Amino acid sequence: MSAAVDAMAQAIVLAHRATIGLPISDESPAQYHHAEHAYRAAKQAARALGFIEADAECVALAWRRRTERTGNFDAHSWPDEPGDFGLAPHPRRDAFATCPKSLGLYAVLADAAWVGRMAQAGVPTVQLRFKSDDAAAVQREVDIAVEAVRGTGARLFINDHWQAAIRAGAYGVHLGQEDIDDADLNAIRSEGLRLGLSTHGYAEMLRVDRLSPSYVAMGAVYPTNLKVMPTVPQGPGRLATYARLMRDHALVAIGGIDEARLPEVLASGVGSVAVVRALVAAAQPESVAAKWRALIEVGTAARSG
Repeated sequence: MSAAVDAMAQAIVLAHRATIGLPISDESPAQYHHAEHAYRAAKQAARALGFIEADAECVALAWRRRTERTGNFDAHSWPDEPGDFGLAPHPRRDAFATCPKSLGLYAVLADAAWVGRMAQAGVPTVQLRFKSDDAAAVQREVDIAVEAVRGTGARLFINDHWQAAIRAGAYGVHLGQEDIDDADLNAIRSEGLRLGLSTHGYAEMLRVDRLSPSYVAMGAVYPTNLKVMPTVPQGPGRLATYARLMRDHALVAIGGIDEARLPEVLASGVGSVAVVRALVAAAQPESVAAKWRALIEVGTAARSG
């Protein structure tokens, strides 16, 4: 690789290591598919900053497109224009039903009893993450959850169980990356349910953007022991770059977020913060929910003002 490309890559790394650099977790060799200096430098730099191969490729292609579009290679400005990443403009004909861009406090809960409790406490967005292989048990729990939020104003998303969500008339469905191919997205859309999708980096964000979901969840922001994550924690710096790129979507940050970390998460530009343990492990969940709601409302207002 030429000295010029090395110098360009080093300039990118020096400019962005402090905000978005992470330890290298992908030891596979970088794959180069274009000869342009901007592309090769950005790919080299993204790998050095700890991006996995698939995400580094997205960054490199965006840097190449921006450099061609502007006629200037800028090492100090991380790419965040949707068009440079190949994202289609909004609004879109094939989009799922919309939800507010600021979904506020988003409680992820294990059963319908918790869903009802947090909805009654004023949590604006709740998700039922009920784990069972018994289809009848799933449908009962979803039905109870839908009834539990009735009249509270809470928006109820059902994790994974999209058929049960349709039958019960839930507000929306949340799917992980591994569930997208198995779900009937056309059925979810045609029934008017909202769709939220999980992402863990650039390649997954570009994948779900093509589906025009109602919201995009981004994480894990910080370490979490609740589930095995496909990528290392992304950190608040990367979250901010993701939020700028995906600014036309409603955005939800998730993963290891506690009260001390809440201000920097809100500063990233997301309109919602998903929590699990911070509520269900609290001695007084309703009080915690009220405090978090107020903090999110203040943080969102301060950013928009």
